Amino acid sequence: MSSSLIFTFIFTLCLLSSCFSSSASLHNATDENVTLRPQHEIQKLKLIREHLQKINKPAVKTIQSPDGDIIDCVPSHHQPAFDHPMLQGQRPMDPPEMPKGYSQENESHEDFQLWSLTDESCPEGTIPIRRTTEQDMLRASSVRRFGRKIRRLRRDSSSNGHEVSPELYGDTNPRFFTYWTSDAYQATGCYNLLCSGFIQTNNRIAIGAAISPVSSYKGGQFDISLLIWKDPKHGHWWLQFGSGTLVGYWPVSLFTHLMEHGNMVQFGGEIVNTKPGGSHTSTQMGSGHFAGEGFGKASYFRNLEMVDWDNTLIPTANLRVLADHPNCYDIRGGVNRVWGNYFYYGGPGKNSKCP
Repeated sequence: MSSSLIFTFIFTLCLLSSCFSSSASLHNATDENVTLRPQHEIQKLKLIREHLQKINKPAVKTIQSPDGDIIDCVPSHHQPAFDHPMLQGQRPMDPPEMPKGYSQENESHEDFQLWSLTDESCPEGTIPIRRTTEQDMLRASSVRRFGRKIRRLRRDSSSNGHEVSPELYGDTNPRFFTYWTSDAYQATGCYNLLCSGFIQTNNRIAIGAAISPVSSYKGGQFDISLLIWKDPKHGHWWLQFGSGTLVGYWPVSLFTHLMEHGNMVQFGGEIVNTKPGGSHTSTQMGSGHFAGEGFGKASYFRNLEMVDWDNTLIPTANLRVLADHPNCYDIRGGVNRVWGNYFYYGGPGKNSKCP
């Protein structure tokens, strides 16, 4: 399963199942604001620094990425996941049994991130974690919601792929990400390693770090292969990049409805549309071009497969393509011998037919 690295890629495994009035004078109200607002800001900064101390773990080595990110090499047994009450005292699991039918042909190289293009790397026994800054948290709508998605209807869900999120990362670089929730995005789960949950086992991939190189319109096309499957022995949900590069896993104890299996797999793109000024957002999906433009111009997924009940890779069946707003973003599917099941997707967002 691959996607053109231009903008947004989501792979999701999920189970559906007053006004205030005051008689004070303007002068007094102004005085109150002068004294109260700094206290509010001080309290917010205090909460932010407490949260940063919790998620930014002590590092044995620090690497400066060309894009300005700081990558901390953190001992694997000190990663944020093990702050979770159900995971405390544990250590990362050994690699699981691979699905039947899995092949390491056309093996992908794991140096696909900007920070790894330097001559430095994290030592064995550590994992690279993108350091979260005060600026990152100040861009969030609230400290409590930092690193979390808008609430939805799905219950258990794990996701991965690449995304552009200026609010979360402070730039427009496409970044490799993960996400999980066990209660429809209400109180549990987060992006990347911004809370306890996902256990990373790889010392060369920094979740949340920028991807490089990226595809260009009518130019070079680059894609990545991703696989999520359930370890038949222990039940954890593992994530693999490329051919043979295990990133880590979501422990089965995090979930309720994904304890046994999932009943839906979704591939595709998504954008956040807050309808600024009452019109549709101009945020692009994929390359910003519609699916009908095809290879080299539109983003794509190819070689779509799934792992069935006996841990066997099989082609996707009953694949249904759907675009919520086809005048803004659309999708076109197909099948051939080289790409198997595939689809092109994306669009420009706001345009004459998508006001």
